[in-house]
Amino acid sequence: MKPNNEQINLDIDSDNSGATFSKCRNHRYLLWRKWNTSLPNIMFIGLNPSTANEYVNDPTIIRCIKFSKNWGFGSLYMVNLFSIRTPHPSDLEKKTDIVGKKNDYWILKTSKKVSKSIACWGNYGSLNDRDLEVKKLIRNLFYLKLNKSGQPAHPLYLKSHIEPFPYK
Repeated sequence: MKPNNEQINLDIDSDNSGATFSKCRNHRYLLWRKWNTSLPNIMFIGLNPSTANEYVNDPTIIRCIKFSKNWGFGSLYMVNLFSIRTPHPSDLEKKTDIVGKKNDYWILKTSKKVSKSIACWGNYGSLNDRDLEVKKLIRNLFYLKLNKSGQPAHPLYLKSHIEPFPYK
């Protein structure tokens, strides 16, 4: 059964698969997938949510789950620099309220439940200096590869055997 509008703000540990949205569902603050709760948790910080929701994975989530399993994690938490949902990063420059009122709250709350945080927001991360704001929130941040711009690369097209590096 799909949740109604009053049920969409799910607790971070309520299900093996879930998400926390704004009431209008234009913002996704958090998405999680759990497959082995006896193993540690990992958080990925992307640019903005695309099409994944509490029921469906998109290609980025599928890729992040594969990385997580390869590294010995049992749960994945996905947050983003910007909480506005769009499959087109270039839309971020055209929209207002792209960060979302509760986004920093969810990033910080989730960071306390994981043993590793991976920055993977790609080249648009510097929009409105959002990358710098989030780097101040998260200690012990990692990345998989840096783009030519110096921003942490998006995970979708990275080699599967890559390992995280400390992001300073």
